[in-house]
Amino acid sequence: MKRHLIGVSGGARITGKVAELAREVGREIAKMGAILVCGGLSGVMEFAAKGAKERGGITIGILPGNSKDTANPYIDIPIVTGMGTARNVILVKTSECIIAIDGKYGTLSEIAIALSLNIPVIGLATWDIDKRIIPAKTPKEAVELALQVLGDRC
Repeated sequence: MKRHLIGVSGGARITGKVAELAREVGREIAKMGAILVCGGLSGVMEFAAKGAKERGGITIGILPGNSKDTANPYIDIPIVTGMGTARNVILVKTSECIIAIDGKYGTLSEIAIALSLNIPVIGLATWDIDKRIIPAKTPKEAVELALQVLGDRC
């Protein structure tokens, strides 16, 4: 069985409500047997990775800096890029689908990159800028939609 790579994108500075959404998305990704890919730092990235680890999942962090030591403690595989925000392209291209949670302009850039590359985007309490962003109401629905879209593409 192929293990899908699901990217999670979202802000580094978040509220408790967004943190819980991210954590639950991570749990659902792990529960469904997929691998979580994120930016590897704080906020949505950290809480999604934490949720995945709570369910025994695998996490990959695409880091903007030059040291794997900057990764949050829930990242299994840190990828050091030294590319700053340009690492967003690597995060998106590594992922088969993106779940965008909340976020500001960094998240918006990842959404735009994904859409321009025809990589599906599931939106959970995030930007509503394009009819191709598939809206989800809950973390479980976001992951189910991601896997449904990926199943349709296989």
